[in-house]
Amino acid sequence: MRLVLASGSPQRSEILHKLGIEFDVVVPGVEELIGGDPEHEVLENARRKSRAVGDELSGDADAVAVIACDTDVVADGRALGKPANDQEARRYLDLLSGRAHEVLSGLVVLFGGEERTGLERTTVVFKRLDGAVKDRYVRFGEWRGRSGGYAIQTLGSTLVERVEGSVSNVVGLPVGLLADLAPELFDRDRP
Repeated sequence: MRLVLASGSPQRSEILHKLGIEFDVVVPGVEELIGGDPEHEVLENARRKSRAVGDELSGDADAVAVIACDTDVVADGRALGKPANDQEARRYLDLLSGRAHEVLSGLVVLFGGEERTGLERTTVVFKRLDGAVKDRYVRFGEWRGRSGGYAIQTLGSTLVERVEGSVSNVVGLPVGLLADLAPELFDRDRP
């Protein structure tokens, strides 16, 4: 069975590569839902991505599995999305400094024509960040294209006091949930 990752995210690709899973990438061109209930938003966005790619490859639906994920940072009950510029990235750091927030991921796997869905929730607690740390992080530019304006796997790790739950979820692909939804991906002999 051909496996397709419905995402252009290098972090999601890296996670699947590290798991030894062979896959192709097809970037879905879908309009993402923004606003409203964050849980609904991430799950619906993942569903839209999976269906767009599934429809594109529909001539071979039984021979294709599609993985789609949408991840966002939630603070004060609101999904933050990706900062548009330096000023917004700094506002996100101001908001998250010294506090807990949630990272939510909606995961959808289309497997043999069946849609399997799940939601992963991880709590991340930031250190109290002084102005110099915030300025350095914004100048470093790692926030670009990142939900919540940070990447935990690189310099953003210096912002974090602790993580409660799945670290792979914070990076962008909840591995435990993927294994629950699609255990077939992991049922093979490994050298």
